[in-house]
Amino acid sequence: MVSARRPATVLTAFAAACAMALSLTSCASDSDRNDTNGDTTITSTSLGAVALFTPSDGITLSQQTPLNKWAKLTPDITDALVDAGFRKGDVSHTTSDSLDKQSRAIQDYVVDHLSSKGETSDSGITITPENTTLLVAPVVEADASTRQYGDYVSQELSTSGDEVTAEGSADADESSDSSSSDSSGSSKDEASADSSDTATDTTADNAQAEAVDRLVSSLKLAKESGMHVVLLGNSIEGYKPDAFAKFSDAQSIGRLQAEKIVAKLQLTKASKDNPKYIEVLLPYTPADAKGTAGDSTFAREAFRGIWQVLGAYYQKGVVKSPSGTLDAKTTENDWQLVAYDASKEGSSAKTLSTRLATDDGADSPTRIDAVLALNDYVASEVVTELDDLGYTGSAADINPQITISGIVGNITGKKDLSRQAVPDPIKSPENDDANTSDGSGSGKDSTATDKAKDAQWPLVTGYGAYVSNIPSVVNGKQWMTGMENRKAFASDIAEACTRLNKGQELESMVSVRNTQVGGVKKVPTINEPLLAVSASNLKATLIDPGYITLADAGL
Repeated sequence: MVSARRPATVLTAFAAACAMALSLTSCASDSDRNDTNGDTTITSTSLGAVALFTPSDGITLSQQTPLNKWAKLTPDITDALVDAGFRKGDVSHTTSDSLDKQSRAIQDYVVDHLSSKGETSDSGITITPENTTLLVAPVVEADASTRQYGDYVSQELSTSGDEVTAEGSADADESSDSSSSDSSGSSKDEASADSSDTATDTTADNAQAEAVDRLVSSLKLAKESGMHVVLLGNSIEGYKPDAFAKFSDAQSIGRLQAEKIVAKLQLTKASKDNPKYIEVLLPYTPADAKGTAGDSTFAREAFRGIWQVLGAYYQKGVVKSPSGTLDAKTTENDWQLVAYDASKEGSSAKTLSTRLATDDGADSPTRIDAVLALNDYVASEVVTELDDLGYTGSAADINPQITISGIVGNITGKKDLSRQAVPDPIKSPENDDANTSDGSGSGKDSTATDKAKDAQWPLVTGYGAYVSNIPSVVNGKQWMTGMENRKAFASDIAEACTRLNKGQELESMVSVRNTQVGGVKKVPTINEPLLAVSASNLKATLIDPGYITLADAGL
């Protein structure tokens, strides 16, 4: 009986030993335990925690949706963090629709985790402040025209009370205007309404100033405690984060489209005798609902980016403006020459129609080679208006080696595109004496050629990669759009979080260089080139990475 019980005892002991070994192995994979005088210290071998704070997605006009949305980027960042080794449970995300709510959320997070001396993960491991990174995209108010470029166009949050934008003031203004219109119109009532408006504005300004102070104080407290702070997209005046992810800004958006037009139209080979005709549309909001002057910074900087590229060609006379708004004497400060109020639907189409107006009796449209529309919302109106004005064809016609069927075949993976440059004549047909049907100078063939060229569909550029515009990109009506390289940014941000939580420097990252951020010098800045998307590369840039589906492209 003793011999029968001994094997059972041995097996039981062996099983217990195995269980203990497995338990120790499991614990060792997550943490190391050191007992000192009866106290147990847990040192986590995980990468720590990441807390992501972003604005709620904005609403674009007519509900058209760009791919540059926070709701699209945050899952990419989360996936990249998990791929880098962070536990999904150690990555949190909070959205806020105002700076007031966001600053309170960040304050609560910092205070709660400092008061508990570190965050405890789902596995029971304590994460110290040094192993915690805050990813913060400050909520910055943007007008309607700026929101057309997407949610994370880089802006700066001012810490000056006089310059802070009053969030929610537009609604308050509309309410005040409504109540004022119902009044008797007496001077006393008007004075009362004005006083009420002023009080409302002052209250909003004070609330915004308090939110800014709360945000800055919370971020400073986080850094002082050992946490790391990475700002996403929007900088804060006078505040130095551990790193800054710089997304697109007005200059880079304007410059991207100008550079692509230069390359496509081969402006380096253009001549005065055969100039190219480029029209620039610069949408902005000159005033809010109450009539208060709007912020023209974005429009001004966008034009500067455009003119730094195209200005030299206008000055040489190889590029002209069909409307005459831009010429050789224009400077990068003359943004108002092409700016227009884009706050109302249809304003872009109306502006283009006015600029391309022809003399009565003209039997062909005004010749134009490109329309720089700046964003996809404007581009959609431009495409419709060009069709109404009688322009025919598509951007594919500018390079006869590319056909619509070839573009579709390339996107669906059936074949690759073969692109060859089509030489442009040094002289335009109307300036070429040899371009006649019989050499007699009758010019019949030349006239027909002129009419066909006048009606040729121009290049139309935009930005934002609106899903609703992708079919127009496929069929060549809109030649190109642009967007952030979200996947690359997400990977870069995840790598930065990993390095910061490990106490490593960021300067060795390929995508990082020191720049001035919010007026502060030498801030490690993450940056990625913008993606320029056209029909020829749409499959590689949008479909293959999973940004859109074939159905989104209308295929």
